[in-house]
Amino acid sequence: MQFYYDDKMPLRILDEGDFWKQQENEHTVVLRELAPNLETPFVEALMAWEQAFAQTQGMFVRYIEVVVRSGNQVSAETLHQIRELVTFAMQQSEQFIQLLNQIGETSAPYRNNPVAITVLNHIRRESEYFIGITQALLANQVI
Repeated sequence: MQFYYDDKMPLRILDEGDFWKQQENEHTVVLRELAPNLETPFVEALMAWEQAFAQTQGMFVRYIEVVVRSGNQVSAETLHQIRELVTFAMQQSEQFIQLLNQIGETSAPYRNNPVAITVLNHIRRESEYFIGITQALLANQVI
């Protein structure tokens, strides 16, 4: 992601968060569908993550609406709240990756299916990409 959005940067960050949380939400479905015989604890965990990602995505959408209504005169308090949301979303992705690692290491339907492992690894890399974006944004204090 480029850093030249100036006063549009809060919207750009929120748009990224909205997009990636939708992706992660959809990934939970892909992972369940890819291994119909996936162990019940993993199915339940993925279903819980689906809901969690939907809620976080909803928070990004809510802040997009706040920023748009502010006419790009975003208060310091709102920027702080956006920074907290981005931090939370990054930590959420880190925790999701832990589940992906556990599935890849211990789930027989995944260990015994090279295509499923390939998809799981791709999904992990996408969540890692989102983490990288958020770390860069937070480190550069663009919000």
